[in-house]
Amino acid sequence: MPHTLAQQTVPSDYFAPLAAQLGYLNADELEEVRAAYTFATAAHAGQTRHSGEPYITHPVAVAGQAAAWKLDAPAIAAALLHDVMEDCGVQHAALAERFGTPVADMVDGLTKLDKLQFSSREQGQAESFRKMLLATAHDMRVILIKLADRLHNMRTLGSSPQRKWARISGETLEIYAPIAARLGLHQAQRELQELALRFTHPWRYDVLRRAMHNARARSSSAIAQLCAQVQAAFAAAQVQAGISVHERTLPSVYRRMREGGRKTLAQVSDQHVLHVIASSPQQCYAALGVLHQLFKPVPGRFKDYIAMPKSNGYQSLHTELLGPKGTTLYVHIRTAAMILRKVSSASRYCARYSDSESLCFTSSKYISYRSTRRSS
Repeated sequence: MPHTLAQQTVPSDYFAPLAAQLGYLNADELEEVRAAYTFATAAHAGQTRHSGEPYITHPVAVAGQAAAWKLDAPAIAAALLHDVMEDCGVQHAALAERFGTPVADMVDGLTKLDKLQFSSREQGQAESFRKMLLATAHDMRVILIKLADRLHNMRTLGSSPQRKWARISGETLEIYAPIAARLGLHQAQRELQELALRFTHPWRYDVLRRAMHNARARSSSAIAQLCAQVQAAFAAAQVQAGISVHERTLPSVYRRMREGGRKTLAQVSDQHVLHVIASSPQQCYAALGVLHQLFKPVPGRFKDYIAMPKSNGYQSLHTELLGPKGTTLYVHIRTAAMILRKVSSASRYCARYSDSESLCFTSSKYISYRSTRRSS
């Protein structure tokens, strides 16, 4: 693949929506990303996906997901170029010359990950494969781009041959969803799990989706009354906290139906989780005290992840209460800052802190600072 590909005139129809997501980059960085888009578009010219769309729509979508996680410019460029070595024959040296060694190394790392084969459904071997995948990627941005790649492939799996659905969905459920959870990317984890279930058991997925919709419509009034009762108790105790209701995802409910013997949907008592958002850690504990006075706590079901955060940084108080009419009420209590860390924790692996510094995850265990100041 000649180096002059990058200078060829190519359509920019797909770049504008991506550029709109990149407001956190400076002008030079945006031009670096634009150059990667131009190169990738030329490299993939004439290639299409199973849906019939131009192939460039896939790397653009992957880059868009990476931008949603606020990855830096080299990572966005690598996302756009992630298939050019394997699918287009572009060499590492050509990429390094045009975009720099870090970008070329990320693309090379993604190419190596694609060559890893997972065939076993045994839990132990799935964990070993996850460890091998993490160890192969020396730069954690490679893993984040790979997750973005898998997300888009799952979103568009319906246009692929049906014979591939079970294998790709199983791999997604056993390998990539747990890695997303480990990195604190819970929204990505939930979407991967739901898409995997949809393509693995389409009939069960559709039946359960309709049943959950109907059940939640019937319980909406009772949930609203419960929230009003809790909010009034907070106000009386001068606790600074708000309330929202989180609905369990379809895969989560499906898993609970299959655990401990097969259950009906009505027997899964924790389809809703009450989220309490307090103004400070101290107010979290004050809210917990009010809730334990209002409803009887279930013995042994309290967890303090504020004092003892999970390994991925997750913080919250978890408690289970005996609610109205004998129902079990599941409650998570945290601050807005704790939610922000939970939702955007990809930034812990590659986040822009200033024009001269970024925080990059350089191994599976340790985080280190790396200067990214460009020479003037």
